[in-house]
Amino acid sequence: MYYSYYMKLNLINIKSFYHSNGFPLRKICGFVMLSLLWSIHVHTQQNDLVLKAEELVYSNPVEAIKIADHISNISQGPNETATANLLLAKSFLAKGDYDNAIIFAFDDINQSKEVDVQTQIENNILKATLLRKLYLDTQSIECLNIARTLNSENLIDKETFEFNIFLEHINMLLDRLNIDEAIAEVKASEIQFNSFLNNNVNKKRAHYLVTAKAYNSLTQYDSAFAYIDKTFELLNTTQNNNLYEKALIYKESGLLFLQNKEFKKSKETLFIALQFAEILDNPFLLEQIHRGLAINYLASNQNNQHNVYYKKFLNLNTTIEEIEQQSVNTYFNIISSQEESQLDRYNSKYNQYLFFSFAVAIFIVIIGILILIKSENRKKRRREIINYLEVSRNIVTTVKPTQTVQRQTNKRLVIPEETEQNILLKLQRFERSLKYLSKDMSLALLAGQFETNTKYLSEIINKNYNDNFNTFINKLRINYIIEKLKNDTNYINYKISFLADESGFSSHSNFTTVFKGIVGMSPATFINLLKIEREEIINNKKT
Repeated sequence: MYYSYYMKLNLINIKSFYHSNGFPLRKICGFVMLSLLWSIHVHTQQNDLVLKAEELVYSNPVEAIKIADHISNISQGPNETATANLLLAKSFLAKGDYDNAIIFAFDDINQSKEVDVQTQIENNILKATLLRKLYLDTQSIECLNIARTLNSENLIDKETFEFNIFLEHINMLLDRLNIDEAIAEVKASEIQFNSFLNNNVNKKRAHYLVTAKAYNSLTQYDSAFAYIDKTFELLNTTQNNNLYEKALIYKESGLLFLQNKEFKKSKETLFIALQFAEILDNPFLLEQIHRGLAINYLASNQNNQHNVYYKKFLNLNTTIEEIEQQSVNTYFNIISSQEESQLDRYNSKYNQYLFFSFAVAIFIVIIGILILIKSENRKKRRREIINYLEVSRNIVTTVKPTQTVQRQTNKRLVIPEETEQNILLKLQRFERSLKYLSKDMSLALLAGQFETNTKYLSEIINKNYNDNFNTFINKLRINYIIEKLKNDTNYINYKISFLADESGFSSHSNFTTVFKGIVGMSPATFINLLKIEREEIINNKKT
């Protein structure tokens, strides 16, 4: 494909050699030399192809896949094949094809001892990213730990890999809304990798982007805009053809403008992100961008456009759910297959059969449970999104205790039945009161009011509400203020600081963080959507 002329020339030379009369020493030496030159030529060809594929992974993943597939076909050892697998996995990830990315990232040959440590480290970081995106957090963390262990013995590009591991961990914290911990990690990495980032523009740009995402999640929009501006400055000062990164940067910028109610700028930026995502044909990027556009048009009362992009969003959402379920199945099938191979190597046929049957049964159960959990999570996310767009029903589930007959198997305290029932009755009366709005409310204070000890009260709340004391109180407060916002038209005109004080929170920022963590959106966004809904109801009544 890329070196056909030289390949044909060498084949002609080899052919003419074989048709020569006899094999004198001079000809044997010539043949050995020709073989050596041929090996050097093939190795050089592979290196050039690898560099070419690396350039295309995030700009033209389809072409990168073709080149990587060719590299795999001409590979002469595990290291070359593992390199081709890594290129293929990265390219499929850029396309949003997680299923194929899983297949190549978890290929058995990638774990061969003959594969160089740098390729192994990069592959484990990529596997951690894939598993994070599939919500397999435990497995993702395991891959990151493997990468850390390998990098501790690595001597080449050690700091680059260390930063990539750090960055992946920050992305996991952001995806799981552990924002305070993510901010702490961001600040720590800024100090630890200060010199490295100053000498590496691409990594510094990636660091700025996660920092902007973190501050956006905390609704600290001034800081978020500052870092997104720095990201764009670095993007414009370098020749960067990474369409995947550009799509992420413009998407994050568009969502930030949306949160700040700058709808025109949000649409302009999201449409730029949409162009890059369409070139990559990445359904995950397209879904997030269409969701942002749908919300934008809804918030700016452009209902026709909202319906168009909301329909596209739902279609993409369905596609993504299918991709994720198939990818999870593929992952566990691969792991199951690898486990079977290990059993074949280390056990006798009889023990092998028994252990294999047991392993398959466990994996089937795990797959079923994970698929069920995944399906339920997707349904929950879809309900949250529908609530986000339509605001047609309660957002926060009313806090109710579970049936008293339920029991946890890992009890830490033995509480007399009569004592537990009395405390539960007091908790139910407490929920109907407004005492939880007091800023002084604490576990010790409530225990004193209930005439019991803090250990009993904490254990009963954990057991019957599946929450700790702080979460129990915060849910009651958020539920209270949401009911006020829905039922009292005056409340939607109040400042956030008033709402925070009204519902018993000590500060505006604390209220906003808790509200967003429970409801899934900031108080300002929730109030804005309520206003839109009420206006639509009024308009419908008039018509």
